[in-house]
Amino acid sequence: MTTRDMVFVALFAALTAACAVFPPFQAPFVPAPIIVQNIGVMLAGSILGARRGGLSLLLFVILVAVGLPLLTGWKGGFGVILGPTGGFILSWIPAAFVVGWFVERYWNRLNFWNLLLFNVIGGVIVVYVIGIPWLAVVANMEFGKALAGSTIFIPGDVIKAIVAAAVAMVVKRSYPLINP
Repeated sequence: MTTRDMVFVALFAALTAACAVFPPFQAPFVPAPIIVQNIGVMLAGSILGARRGGLSLLLFVILVAVGLPLLTGWKGGFGVILGPTGGFILSWIPAAFVVGWFVERYWNRLNFWNLLLFNVIGGVIVVYVIGIPWLAVVANMEFGKALAGSTIFIPGDVIKAIVAAAVAMVVKRSYPLINP
């Protein structure tokens, strides 16, 4: 890994942390708040690719686990990772990797619609596939209730995927960071 790679990994971990300034919106009956931070996950994968995108979120999660208050609402610590929303936080690592993997594979044919699809697959579906079962187990909820309660987040996540796809397309055209 080059110094340039390490800088980009740290930069996107910091970008994800900076998204914590947007206040959370607590939805009724669901222990997870609606947040903006997961757009950092989509951007890391879309702009840095699989390895660097995944590493940036790994760095972010490690910093949260050791206690830095980098999550929305200025939360951090191992207790947050082990809490009901911990699966969503941990899912950000494979989510960024999956988005980046698709972006790298389709780099030469990459357009807005592909980026949107890749951000939905990695940044929404992967996050839900890991986060919802974790939520059900830790919060002692029925899986169906955890799934139903999480549907409130889908429209916002799709909007974040649209924004991430648009930003990533601009970066690809102006300053591409991925070498296919």
